[in-house]
Amino acid sequence: MQLPMILPGSRWIPGLFPPGLMKSSLGFSSTGVYSLYQASAANGFGFTMWGSKYSWSWNAVDVGPKRDIVAELASSIRNRTGLRFGLYHSLFEWFNPLFLSDASSAFRTKQFPNAKSLPELYEIVNRYQPEILWSDGDGYAPDTYWNSTGFLAWLYNESPVRDTVVTNDRWGAGSICKHGGYYTCSDRYNPGHLLPHKWENCMTIDKKSWGYRRNARLSDYLTIEELVKQLVETVSCGGNFLMNIGPTHDGRIPVIFEERLMQMGKWLSVNGEAIFSTKPWRAQNDSVTPGVWYTFKPKENVVFAIFLNWPSSGILMLGEPKGIAEMTEVQMIGYGEPLKWIPLGEKGMVVAIPPLPFSKLPCEWGWTLQLTNVN
Repeated sequence: MQLPMILPGSRWIPGLFPPGLMKSSLGFSSTGVYSLYQASAANGFGFTMWGSKYSWSWNAVDVGPKRDIVAELASSIRNRTGLRFGLYHSLFEWFNPLFLSDASSAFRTKQFPNAKSLPELYEIVNRYQPEILWSDGDGYAPDTYWNSTGFLAWLYNESPVRDTVVTNDRWGAGSICKHGGYYTCSDRYNPGHLLPHKWENCMTIDKKSWGYRRNARLSDYLTIEELVKQLVETVSCGGNFLMNIGPTHDGRIPVIFEERLMQMGKWLSVNGEAIFSTKPWRAQNDSVTPGVWYTFKPKENVVFAIFLNWPSSGILMLGEPKGIAEMTEVQMIGYGEPLKWIPLGEKGMVVAIPPLPFSKLPCEWGWTLQLTNVN
């Protein structure tokens, strides 16, 4: 499938926002694609993208575009796409006097979470019913200060999304990579191996920023080859892949971000079968050839070998899958003919890759072998 351009665009989000506020993300996992949009404060500014009664005169309805951006985005995604809708919310605000007062007392007082942060969380869940709630920015305060356990107990037991919602692990100092529906552990986290708990690689196309930078150089942006590599490695190791872009202050998606999103959509339109509805295999990457990553569909008994470098020799040596004579079938997704293979010792196989001209390649940046009935 081609990814729909449902992130903020200049035709439907006019108006100005505080510098550095806006950011949007698409998430990819073995279960599908979800949309994640920043609904509250970028970098702790406290400006909300909906008409929050707890952020009077400092929200997108009272100032700037004078529109409920979150409501419009939620409606567009749910009515026009099959994506999951999620919201980002920053717990703390750098310059809020209530938070600064609480911090000065070593968080023995709780003026800020009681008056601002917690009410906003209840508000966005009740009003917009996100299926993903991405918490961030604990301000070095413990979860007891934020009353995270109390809010999460309500979220999972009483809220309107109690049966569907998923959360991350950023609910107070010390909770990251320890508690949550999935772990983020750190920005741009990519362990390169299978973890016992669901995790996420949250990263940016701009290597240096989560927002928009006018002075960014072309070399500051990840190439599509680098993004595909990150996606494949992440899903092979059982993780979600969150890809962030930074719209401009008036809601436009810069051309470089649009190009990367469209390229990712183009790649997934060919290779999505090896990403969605898959599970990690017994081996995540190959033991013989670098740049080969595996995913698995157990019901179909299909292993996908995604190779990131086209072999100039015309053969691809795979050290992990063991073929079964007269049973194993090998195909390259996007190429109609079955591929020939021979065993590689007691374990592994050698696959003949067709000598295709560049114009006939199934895609440009990474290719997938579908291995049926291998051990």
